Amino acid sequence: MTNIRDIAKMAGVSVTTVSRVINNHPYVSEDKVSAVKAAMKKFNYHRNINAVHLSRGETHLIGVVVPFSNHPYFGLLIEGIANAALNHNYKLALIQTNYEEAKEMDALRMLEDKQIDALIICSRICEWDVIESYRKYGPIVLCEDSRNDKISSTFIDHYKTFTMALDYLYKKGHHHIGYTIGRQTGTNSKQRDAAYKEFLTRYSLRYEPNYIFTSRFDVEDGVSVVENLLDMKNRPTALLVTSDQVAAGILTACRENGLFVPDDVAIMSFDNQPISKVMHITTLEIPFVEVGKKLFQQALNGQEVSHEEIQVRLIERKTV
Repeated sequence: MTNIRDIAKMAGVSVTTVSRVINNHPYVSEDKVSAVKAAMKKFNYHRNINAVHLSRGETHLIGVVVPFSNHPYFGLLIEGIANAALNHNYKLALIQTNYEEAKEMDALRMLEDKQIDALIICSRICEWDVIESYRKYGPIVLCEDSRNDKISSTFIDHYKTFTMALDYLYKKGHHHIGYTIGRQTGTNSKQRDAAYKEFLTRYSLRYEPNYIFTSRFDVEDGVSVVENLLDMKNRPTALLVTSDQVAAGILTACRENGLFVPDDVAIMSFDNQPISKVMHITTLEIPFVEVGKKLFQQALNGQEVSHEEIQVRLIERKTV
């Protein structure tokens, strides 16, 4: 395989001169530039970009971990990250994990091997101690509350926002409230569960395990929620849904099965994605594109640890 020493020998110049030509150094005479380029063309030589990155200590490549790439939640986060990356002349390496720990570990090892300059994890599966052990290899940024840890994050305070939503429904007259979540084991889900239990205690309300629907991610999962509701003798009068996609499925299935919204069951969701606007679903708006931009900026800031809490906004429509 041809190397720069071969190019230097053929062009009659030093290895340093060849390196300067390859890297577009301004202080090389035109005749030497022409000789080097002619030799490179003859040998069909192309510079090893990995070697260039290694010598500079950076790749201008940021890793982005998502469990799914086809979910609007993560699609909007990626949009915000990608826009910020474009503005800073960075590229992204997208790693989809399907919540498989081994795939998230692959992303962490990319950081260790200097294949990427930083890693943004939009939804984590690895334990905290594993994530923290890789911080020494480069910046890691999380899209969850990490204020008690030495890892940068941009996050929603899900305990606070869930409490706000539950109180809103309670003031609307609902004392039998259920909720849906995606992953039951996630940090955000644990915060929501804690807020829910505190809410029930505060208002002396009864805990009903069958009012909680886990592993609900998309429209079809919302349809299955209504199938469960139809089998209940004592249904919740309101549902707090952690995804507009799931809420849309619930609303559609209610209409198809003769349940009136909000008279029979009220629906309040999160995100304010386009589907919630079309279907007039009351929701808490999360500015995901802005979250993505902040995540990228934190990755760009290197090992400096920072925490950015994003505020949500209530969008009232016809479902409560």
